[in-house]
Amino acid sequence: MTTLGKYRHLTQASTPAGHFVMLAIDHRDVLRDALNKTAPSPITDAQFAAFKRDIMQHLLPGCSAVLADPAYGFGPGIAAGTIGGAVGVLAPLEDASYTTDPRHYRVAFMPGWSVARIKRFGGAGAKLLVYYHPGASTAAAVHDAVSRTVEECARYDLPLYLEPLSYSLDPAKPLSSIERRQLCVEAARTFCALGIDVLKAEFPVNVRQEPDEDIWRAALAELDAACTVPWALLSAGVDYPTFLRQTELACQAGASGVIVGRAVWAEAVSLSGEERARFLATTGQERMRALAAICAWHGADWRTRVAPPQTTAPDWYFSYGDFGG
Repeated sequence: MTTLGKYRHLTQASTPAGHFVMLAIDHRDVLRDALNKTAPSPITDAQFAAFKRDIMQHLLPGCSAVLADPAYGFGPGIAAGTIGGAVGVLAPLEDASYTTDPRHYRVAFMPGWSVARIKRFGGAGAKLLVYYHPGASTAAAVHDAVSRTVEECARYDLPLYLEPLSYSLDPAKPLSSIERRQLCVEAARTFCALGIDVLKAEFPVNVRQEPDEDIWRAALAELDAACTVPWALLSAGVDYPTFLRQTELACQAGASGVIVGRAVWAEAVSLSGEERARFLATTGQERMRALAAICAWHGADWRTRVAPPQTTAPDWYFSYGDFGG
């Protein structure tokens, strides 16, 4: 059973049928570098924010929520009216150190940002990305950081969406598909036990190494069995046709939807002006509609894993916790 506040926020980020159809546009340094590769000169902060507004303006009508950073994403987006009140907003907590060698990774939080600030602006959830391998020397520190974040989110009645990314301990040897499956399942089991609210899950198979969809299904079933909380599939930079098929199989296995970024809008990075707008208004929107339809047809209602709060007594709110504890 969850609290009334968390339950309310989960409904704000999902469709009426209980599916997550979320647009991810919280990318920072990596996305800015990609935009600079095709720009005649380094893009300004205003241009970076404008790119994100373009994405949101065209794609949010087909989404239940958006995952966006405060500086260039939801801050300018809300102020400009691009993000309306009907769209749930999730915000990341981690610093943008996606290029850090995961073997030496330490959980780093965004300076000047917190769970409390996400709650204050009306956010529907907090997202934390961690690099995780249970055999790494950093594993205990990751457990501790996640546990502290779980406690902070509980204090402010805000759902925590956790995104654990697997990696190889040997830099000269990439993860095999079998190892990735084991790590994804173990991460799900570990972090669900620590009290996260939603798992933002990697596809548990390296599809370039393993083309057999029967093995995909078996891995997804194992991941679903390890999850005691709702889970949604992340796109992790794969191309759209691949992600579309992954989404279908994941939702059939028990996923409650998707949190999708580059698989939908990646081509817009190399486009500008009318070309970018035309791509987003046609191809981008078509992709979001197709993913939303799959979530609606096959996805699991997140409420099947989250018991509703009990407020049967008229004076229930007398004992409901304050932010002060």
